[in-house]
Amino acid sequence: MLSKRSQVLGESITLAITALANELKAKGENVISFSAGEPDFDTPQIIKNAAIKAIEKGCGKYTAVAGINEVLEAIKNKLKKDNKLDYELKEIITNVGAKHSLFECIECLVEKGDEVIIPSPYWVSYPEMVKFAEGVPVFIEGLEENGFKITANQLQKAITPKTKLLILNSPSNPVGSIYSKEELTALAKVLEGTKIIVLSDEMYEKLRYDNVEFHAFASISEDALQRCVTINGLSKCGAMPGWRFGYMASKNKDLISAVKRLQGQSTSNICSITQHAAIVALNGECDADIENMRKAFEKRRNIGLEMLNKIPNINVYKPEGAFYFFVNISKIEKDSMKFCQKLLEIQKVAVVPGVGFGMEGYFRISYATSEENIKEGLKRITEFIKSYKS
Repeated sequence: MLSKRSQVLGESITLAITALANELKAKGENVISFSAGEPDFDTPQIIKNAAIKAIEKGCGKYTAVAGINEVLEAIKNKLKKDNKLDYELKEIITNVGAKHSLFECIECLVEKGDEVIIPSPYWVSYPEMVKFAEGVPVFIEGLEENGFKITANQLQKAITPKTKLLILNSPSNPVGSIYSKEELTALAKVLEGTKIIVLSDEMYEKLRYDNVEFHAFASISEDALQRCVTINGLSKCGAMPGWRFGYMASKNKDLISAVKRLQGQSTSNICSITQHAAIVALNGECDADIENMRKAFEKRRNIGLEMLNKIPNINVYKPEGAFYFFVNISKIEKDSMKFCQKLLEIQKVAVVPGVGFGMEGYFRISYATSEENIKEGLKRITEFIKSYKS
């Protein structure tokens, strides 16, 4: 008999759509997949070389649960250089990807009945993690005209005596919007005087366009620093999704200790070879590779926007970061799952329905694929929408 908590978990809709698309491809179907949330670029060679060197040096042994000192130092220096954040080594821990960081934080902080504020649209895993911890997800809808971002006034109204956490994601998945310093400052002001902890998911921080600035929530004020858990990794901005390198930093040493105990009784340390490889990425030794990737994403975004904006009866937000389009199809179909299933069936294009992100009448496109795929896939979507019948 399965435990009750295991049965509350829903399947990741993005992974499910990707698996279905791959299944159709294996059968010989000409499928274009816009579902995967990972860079299509290979890991930079300098990172691979560091991993090979670590293997040759025999670095395949267990390490401390938090990580080797060299990788913790590299994280500390990265946060100081890029985000103006000062952390001690004992305030940092590496995890098996940032998804693991989030999961462990929520498990160590949330008790039955605790409320966790989640702006929507949201990354699909946030509410599932909260429910697994027997917490209560409280959703605040970010309005499209505000870049799907929540306001200080909305946050104030959502807080109750049971509020334990606020999860922020900037640049965001699935929208690509970025909170400005002024917007973050307003949210931070609302939280002053409360015990609410902020989980700031900053995975896409280096994938930004049009010179839009990024600000870490913890950098906003001393109060923000003390209440924030900064979560990041190298899956997106290091083109290392399968390497599973995430990390968290927090001034709450009790939380870091609790996460260390939980991790010590579950995964122990993250892959030792990955730790050694991550150091060169964190130190900025592959920044030129990452910048080339960012420029390619920006070009793809512009190509995609031009094509999407020509399709009648839809709206698409111009993403400032990440590599997603969040497309409003509410004028032609409210049921996003139905729309996406028909699109895959008829035109062999895989996208992710908005319902998975807490927003009906939308779907998400990942443009982490070739320009050729973007042009052909959007051509098919254009044809599909023009002849669509619900």
